[in-house]
Amino acid sequence: MSEPVLPEELPGAWQRVAERVDAQSWPSHALYVVATPIGNLGDLTLRAWQALDRADVIAAEDTRASRTLMDAWGISTPLIAVHRHNEASAAAAIVERLEAGQRVALVSDAGSPAVSDPGGRVVQAVHAAGLKVVPLPGPSAVIAALMATGVTTDAHPGFVFAGFAPTKSAARQRWIRTWTQLPAATVFYEAPHRILASVQDLLEVLGPDRQVAFARELTKRFEEIASMPMAQAPAWLAADSHREQGEYVVIVSAPEVVANAELELEGGVAIDAWLDALLESVSVRDAARIAAKATGLPRDTLYARALARKPTQ
Repeated sequence: MSEPVLPEELPGAWQRVAERVDAQSWPSHALYVVATPIGNLGDLTLRAWQALDRADVIAAEDTRASRTLMDAWGISTPLIAVHRHNEASAAAAIVERLEAGQRVALVSDAGSPAVSDPGGRVVQAVHAAGLKVVPLPGPSAVIAALMATGVTTDAHPGFVFAGFAPTKSAARQRWIRTWTQLPAATVFYEAPHRILASVQDLLEVLGPDRQVAFARELTKRFEEIASMPMAQAPAWLAADSHREQGEYVVIVSAPEVVANAELELEGGVAIDAWLDALLESVSVRDAARIAAKATGLPRDTLYARALARKPTQ
C-alpha cells in the first residue's frame, strides 16, 4: 500500500496532475458535455474544471445555480441559459458558435446533461451539424446509488434507468408495472414530496416482498442509504420526518427469475391455471400468497404473474 499524500505535498501533486491534463487535446469547434457535482463541490473532476475554464461560453440549465459552482472553482467563463423551454433555439445558437471555432461547455444543474436533464437536443443538433461532441464523465446519482446499495453485482449487473416517475397515481402504477417486469433492477428519481405516494404505489403493484433501496441526499451532509422489503418502506419513511426532504434515487430489485419448467407443477398443471382459478374469487395479493404457500415458488414472482393475468374490468 502506498503512503498517503501529506497536506504539504498536495500543491505539488496538484500541479503535476494539472500540467498533465493541460497537455491533453482540447479541440475547438467542439461541444464539451460536462458532468458536475450532485451535491459535493469537491466532486468536480480536474478535467471538467479545465474544460469549463477553457470554454468560450458555458451553456447552463440554470445560470444562477451554475455560477455558484464556477465561483467556487474560480471559473469566470460567461454563462448562457439553455433549459427545457429554450433548448431548440439555444441548440441552433450553439451550433453557430461551434462553427465559428468556439468551445462550448454544456452543464445541467447537477450530474450529467442530457440524462434526465436538458441537453439532449443540443447534443443531437451538434451531431447533425457534423461537429465534435466531447463527453466529460463525472458525478452521477444513478451510479452513486448503485454503488452504495449493492443491488447489482458483477454476476447480475443489469439495471434500467427510468428517469422520473409520473406524478399521478394511476399513471405511476402503469409505469411501475411496465418497468419493473424487466429482468433487471429498475432505477428512478423521485421528488421528496411524492416519495410516500410512490412507495404506496410500488407496494400496491409489486406486493410486500420485492426489495427496494433508497438513496437520499447523495454526497451531501445528510446522505442516507437504506434497503428493505417493500412492506417495510412506509414505516421507514414515517420513522423520520426528514425522509420527506431531499431528492431520492429509488432502486427496485429485479424480479426473481423462475425457470419455465418450475411453472409447471406435478401432473402437468401449469401455475397459470392455479392463478386463474384463484383470481376468480380472491385478490391478486391473496392469489400470490396462496399459490406461494402451495408451490414454494417466490411470492413476488407469483404476484407479478397474477397481476398480469388479472382480468380487466
